[in-house]
Parts: sequence; C-alpha cells; structure tokens
Amino acid sequence: MLTGKEPARARITAIPVRRPERLAVLDRVARAFEPGVRYTESQVNDVIGGFSADVPALRRGLVDEGFLEHDRVHYWRCGGTVDL
Repeated sequence: MLTGKEPARARITAIPVRRPERLAVLDRVARAFEPGVRYTESQVNDVIGGFSADVPALRRGLVDEGFLEHDRVHYWRCGGTVDL
C-alpha cells in the first residue's frame, strides 16, 4: 500500500501480499539503486528508509526476489527495470 499523491514519492505503508503487487513495489524501490554501484548495508538502509519504516522487510524482499544481491560487505543491484 502506498501513501502520497505521486507514486514515485509515495511512502510504502505495507508490503503487498500478492506477488505481482509486491514485485511492482520492490521494483520501484530497486530503481533508487544505481546499477554497477556497490552499497554498504548502512547505505542500503538509508535508501530504503526513504520509502518505508520497515527497512529489514524491504531489504530482505529486494534480495529474495532478485533485485539486490550481497556478499558479507556490500549490496548491489542486479534486477529490476532501468530508466533510460
């Protein structure tokens, strides 16, 4: 569920249960990460925090659904749509 007038600036108030809707929300969050850039967990949390207070759930969703990958130190974008 989103709040706000503009979808690009809307806050996420709940992560959708239905997968197609959840993927659309996660894709919108993933677009905030630049492809090819490595982010620390703190940086990822800061970006996700701009969308929702439930940072761990969104971060886990991004990884589980293949939008972000990570190693022990960094996260990077590996999926989602790209604005041209």
